[in-house]
Amino acid sequence: MAKPVYPYIPNSVPGLKNQLLQECGLSSVEEIYGDIPAHLRLPHEMNLPGPLLSEYSLRRHVEGILNRNKSCKEYLNFLGAGTWQHYVPAICDEINGRAEFLTAYTGKTYADHGKWQALFEYQSALCELVDMDITGMPTYDWGQAAATALRMAARITGRTEVLIARTVSKGRVLQLNNYLQPEIKVEFIGYEKDTGRLDLADLKKKVSTRTAAVYFENPSYLGLLETAGDEAARIIHKYGALLIVGVDPISLGILSPPAHYGADIVCGDLQPLGMHMSFGGGMAGFIATHDDPKYVAEFPNLIYGITRNEEHGEYGFGQVFWERTAYATREKGKEFTGTSAGLWGITAGVYLNLMGPQGMQEVGEAIMQKCAYAKKMLSQLKGVELSFSSLTFKEFVLNFDQTGKNVAVINRKLLDHKIFGGKDLSQEFPELGQSALYCVTEIHTKEDIDKLAQALADIIE
Repeated sequence: MAKPVYPYIPNSVPGLKNQLLQECGLSSVEEIYGDIPAHLRLPHEMNLPGPLLSEYSLRRHVEGILNRNKSCKEYLNFLGAGTWQHYVPAICDEINGRAEFLTAYTGKTYADHGKWQALFEYQSALCELVDMDITGMPTYDWGQAAATALRMAARITGRTEVLIARTVSKGRVLQLNNYLQPEIKVEFIGYEKDTGRLDLADLKKKVSTRTAAVYFENPSYLGLLETAGDEAARIIHKYGALLIVGVDPISLGILSPPAHYGADIVCGDLQPLGMHMSFGGGMAGFIATHDDPKYVAEFPNLIYGITRNEEHGEYGFGQVFWERTAYATREKGKEFTGTSAGLWGITAGVYLNLMGPQGMQEVGEAIMQKCAYAKKMLSQLKGVELSFSSLTFKEFVLNFDQTGKNVAVINRKLLDHKIFGGKDLSQEFPELGQSALYCVTEIHTKEDIDKLAQALADIIE
């Protein structure tokens, strides 16, 4: 039986496919995949519909599949855990949709001079927010930024051991392990049972002259604020190690940036700064340091700077310290970064310049106020408790052990109320029992939170 021809799949016409195979010296498509072990290959045809001959038919078919999804437009969303629902100003989509910006790639000066200026403006705004001097092109996400920062620290110190807070998400830990091991050994620092904050006693036991860096997040994955960052920095720096802090940038409108309590490298994700949630996407990691040559030399990604022609008084924008990158000398590059999420850097720059310091403060205060109201309302429900006593930002952990119901059941029943519940932590943090990570941002109203409280009350009673 002849295989179907899909007009929207290149080279699916038998004649063209055979011509391509002949040019490659192959007798069948299967030869292309000969190096892949048989047990990793699909042994049968995929369950695909027949060819849809018109673009309209194809679009209608795909939209029918997508319409099965339930999005945050129809459902209330209290799920965060790394991708958060924030308001995206219309101007962010307007600017990043322009033809001169709508690509993740960077190019050359003759084509991308305006893009380089936009990226320079992004870097300037972000550095002002985190109170650091240098940042570069965005990485794929926070996990890659944290891993690269840790590798930078290992190169700077010449050491091969790092300490990571136990409250870092399991997904990010997997990323870090993939990037760091086996060359760099990873060990974890515990957290205080009551507060969820970094256990400084455990840090003192584990940090040593073999430690390249210590990494924790503030706010943490569990939404908790670390209040002893300066003390942690003193402990870490005593042994010549570097402090790397991961931060949610939208929190910095009201919280002190990590640089103020001793961070040597700051990293995080730009997603809260004007980026939609896109099936887990819309992510873009950042790394920032002080203007110290030993740090700048270890940045693997592109950095943009401004220069001025004294004779004509004109300004120009260009790539800084190009020779240190894998783009210049791949065999000598600090680290290969591949395609950058440059479009999201421009988007974040638009957001930050639109909001300004006052706007960032106002959105931060709104998040804190709404989060505090949600914690008060939900912790009053029968059998529901806050897992930690610490101050939180945007996210907090609720424990449901005393309700007699597990989080998975509660979340399924919340869907009947058109609500996405909090992230189930029972697998990631089994020591917390039946707990869930709830997220409240500036987009939530009092009515939204009250609706969640009433739905949970109906479910657990």
